[in-house]
Amino acid sequence: MTEPPQPPNQPPPPSGYGHLPGPPQPAYGYPPQGGNPYAQQPPTVPQPLAQPGGPGFPPPAGPPSGGRRKGAVIVAAAVAGVLVLGTGAWFAFAGDDEPKKPAAQASAPADPKPAGSPSVDKGDGSGNGAAEQTDLNAGRKPGEDRALWLKTVKMQGPGAGIPAKGQWVVGDTVVKTLGTTLIGYAVTDGKEKWNLDVHTEICALTGQTAADGKTVIAVKDGTASNASCTQLKLIDLKAGKEGWTKALDKESIFDGGISATISLSGDTFAVNRLGGTSVHRVSTGDKLFTGNVPEGCQPTDYAAGNGRMLGMAMCMDNDHTREVQDVDPVTGKKTWTYRLPAGWQVNAVYSVSPAVLDIGNRDTKQRAVISLTADGKKRASMGAEGDFEVNCDGGGSTDGLQYCGDRAVDGDTLYLRATAKDGKTSEMVAFDIGTGKARWRHAAGDKRTILPVKAAGGQLIAYLHTGYDVPGELISLQAADGGAKTLMRLPSGPAAKIEASFLSAKRSFEDGRFFMSVDSLNGDGKDEKLLMAFGK
Repeated sequence: MTEPPQPPNQPPPPSGYGHLPGPPQPAYGYPPQGGNPYAQQPPTVPQPLAQPGGPGFPPPAGPPSGGRRKGAVIVAAAVAGVLVLGTGAWFAFAGDDEPKKPAAQASAPADPKPAGSPSVDKGDGSGNGAAEQTDLNAGRKPGEDRALWLKTVKMQGPGAGIPAKGQWVVGDTVVKTLGTTLIGYAVTDGKEKWNLDVHTEICALTGQTAADGKTVIAVKDGTASNASCTQLKLIDLKAGKEGWTKALDKESIFDGGISATISLSGDTFAVNRLGGTSVHRVSTGDKLFTGNVPEGCQPTDYAAGNGRMLGMAMCMDNDHTREVQDVDPVTGKKTWTYRLPAGWQVNAVYSVSPAVLDIGNRDTKQRAVISLTADGKKRASMGAEGDFEVNCDGGGSTDGLQYCGDRAVDGDTLYLRATAKDGKTSEMVAFDIGTGKARWRHAAGDKRTILPVKAAGGQLIAYLHTGYDVPGELISLQAADGGAKTLMRLPSGPAAKIEASFLSAKRSFEDGRFFMSVDSLNGDGKDEKLLMAFGK
């Protein structure tokens, strides 16, 4: 493998170990672009790939300087990468600095029971079925927290299943999508507060919300098999009401409305789709600008967050070079651009501000995670030893650039999950976005998996999952030193079995409560779990 050339506007980076190549793959748990949105997807089985070394972007393969043991590990990974074509995308970092592994601190006293407004009793929810007959806390042990409630549903749907990908927690309401319906449940007791049927398939949504608890979804323009994903709706998640409805303009002859992704920040949101992308106001739905430009570099996707917006553009040169553009979210005017080397593209946006990007080369199968400065210059490449899950494919996922992979970003820290070669244990690794170095590592423990839930306020909230019949935990990890504190110990007994069965789950931790939900149902007329809540 040869090191890719530096982009024209970037100085050569300092030497150091780089990043493992990995072929772009479909995002974890979801079908590829244009695939059946109803299908229940099995978890991917990530495989190790070849290890490059070198500065800035991934370099040629080969053992790094500094010791035979580390070189042997890298060569083994390279061999495995050649022999195995996996369905998951992984990369391995190599670095000289071994960050410390902080010891877990003693658990803090249980927080007081979180408050929540009383629910509006509209009946018994959405068909809890057998769940109502089960005492979820029957086997709870001293010191463990409680299963608050469980929602199950019994529905008959098409053979491919029923989508249920949306989950939001807004104030005292947790909202879940189910087919063509959005349902709001009281966080305290799970009673249904409202039920909103939009009548056609929800074909795109975002986990992001405006400050007032509103979000935007896209629905199909009818129920026929050839219906297009061209209708936008504003949804008030607190009240359970629709706002405006707008039809998407066709941005090009290739804009067929097959699928879309949405990204929202402040009062603006972007709708990305094959053949066109456009940016609109959340409050009115009015279109502000599009990515269609007659020449130069044309944005194919926009990513929004923290009041900022980044465009991922393809340039009209012979190499179809890719460019990252910082744009004004209201006018679309570019404030800076960052040109990638020829052959490289953005596979995922881990953060918009600060800009943290997963980039890859489809031809050489190289991959890197880089950060950019506030004015669009190369800041650092992340580097550390381990196998890190990527699960991102730049537009090959129905969830877009911002919603793939087990990672989180807060402030100057990137959190990535590394998994042991046996696939049975994992650890969380915190990277300093400014230097690219690993700051600390936190091991999940024997046969346990650690998954990021949210990062905010200088700490990561993570979920520790053991497996069938063994309850999990919620912990916090401090960004500065990895100091750990147990937030919740989930209950043993019947609740633990149900908890373990949430595989490709949506997870939220808000106001001392932990929510898990499925992203699709079989729709076979049998009782199926939908949403579960835990608390004090």
